[in-house]
Amino acid sequence: MVTFPNPDGIEIHFAQLDGRIEIGDLWQAARAAKVKPGTIRVWMTRGKIEPLVRGEAGDLFHLPTIKKAAAARSKYTPTNPAANSRGPHARQAA
Repeated sequence: MVTFPNPDGIEIHFAQLDGRIEIGDLWQAARAAKVKPGTIRVWMTRGKIEPLVRGEAGDLFHLPTIKKAAAARSKYTPTNPAANSRGPHARQAA
C-alpha cells in the first residue's frame, strides 16, 4: 500500500481535459519536491509514492502528489539537529 497514492484515472482524465494536470518526469518531480532525484527513487522503493505511468523512457509522476509527500517529510524530527544516533557531540575531559 502506497502512503501517498495517485488520484484515480477518471480524476486525472478530467484534469487533462481541463488542462490543469501536472505530470512530470523524475527530474521535474525532484524539483517540485525540492529534493534530489535519488530521494524520489528511495520514496518509490519504500512505498511512499508510486509513478503515475511507468515507461521505457522513464516514469511519470503526479506532481501534486509528490509535493504532498515532500510536505510530510519524515515521521521523526530530532529536537536537537546537531545530535546523531549516538547522542550530542560533546567534548569529554581528558
